[in-house]
Amino acid sequence: MQKINRRSFVAVSGTLAAGFSGVRANVAPERIRIGQIGTGHAHASSVFSQLKQTEDFEIVGIVENDPERRRALGDSYQEVKLITEEQLLNTRNLQAVVVETEVEELLPTAMRCAKAGMHIHLDKPAGENLKGFQSLLQEMERRHLHLQMGYIYRYHTAFQFCYRIVNEGWLGDVFEIHAVMSKKVDSASRRYLSRYAGGSMFEIGCHVIDAMVRVLGKPQKTSAFSRKTHPNQDPLVDNQLAVFDYPNAIASVRSALVEYEGFRRRQFTVCGEFGTFDLRPLNGHSFRLALERPHDGYKTGYQDVTVAKGAGIFISAFRDMAAILRDEKKTDYPLSHELAVHEATLRASGYGVEAAD
Repeated sequence: MQKINRRSFVAVSGTLAAGFSGVRANVAPERIRIGQIGTGHAHASSVFSQLKQTEDFEIVGIVENDPERRRALGDSYQEVKLITEEQLLNTRNLQAVVVETEVEELLPTAMRCAKAGMHIHLDKPAGENLKGFQSLLQEMERRHLHLQMGYIYRYHTAFQFCYRIVNEGWLGDVFEIHAVMSKKVDSASRRYLSRYAGGSMFEIGCHVIDAMVRVLGKPQKTSAFSRKTHPNQDPLVDNQLAVFDYPNAIASVRSALVEYEGFRRRQFTVCGEFGTFDLRPLNGHSFRLALERPHDGYKTGYQDVTVAKGAGIFISAFRDMAAILRDEKKTDYPLSHELAVHEATLRASGYGVEAAD
């Protein structure tokens, strides 16, 4: 199994911790004051745990507006003061807020934070309509604020490798992307997820749609296909396929909530005329790379590659956010990208989407 060398890994993960080591070498910058609103999102505890591990931020408090959740907060949140949203948004020198509410409260909460002048880490998916998200983006743009979405593969080191070699032309013109994002959920999760008409694609397929847009940009057309495996049991849309049309490429994303060992078959494959990047499963850091021409020590033909795991996807995300807020770098995900991802996700999930202005 080929190991990526240190020089290549730093180039791949420039937005990660290794990429910032030189910036911090002499003087430690002042920590950025941040708070979290919500603990109801599926990512909330992991995000909070990794936020605590970043040296860039000072967590001033956590907000839980739901009375039952507030009473039930576990040990993972006990190290930080529990405060009200009003107290948080009026905290002296507060610069950023992490929004980890349940999905239906994500956009309203983020809008309140934006109007208070806060940079935002917002978990996914960003609501069930495009207009609401578009209004948030317009508010963020008007106030010159940074928005970071919580898609989990942005700072994954294997995906970072993929983005780099696509940008550098190793694969040539990309003509195909194929992705699978599935798992199997229990009956309680099925009941909970049934509240969202977008089903599996809306819940988890959005993660690989984000990666697809990073590689190919906004699709020209999206065709969605949805099935309900147990319509007599619940209304959950649990088996979906979306096909995305591009001028010179076709992408497909499959997402299901009924696949046994679905985590192990999750995949992201990018095919170009000069090579292929094939990552499966997605939580791993080993992938197959085919090259028609050698690049940076990688040979022609298929080879197995393993990259370093990095600091952790949310740790890396928050380090990237800190670098952006300190004007050490520009964002890799402008607001136009965020809008394209959400529109593609909604269309792929079967929602009616009004064209953005």
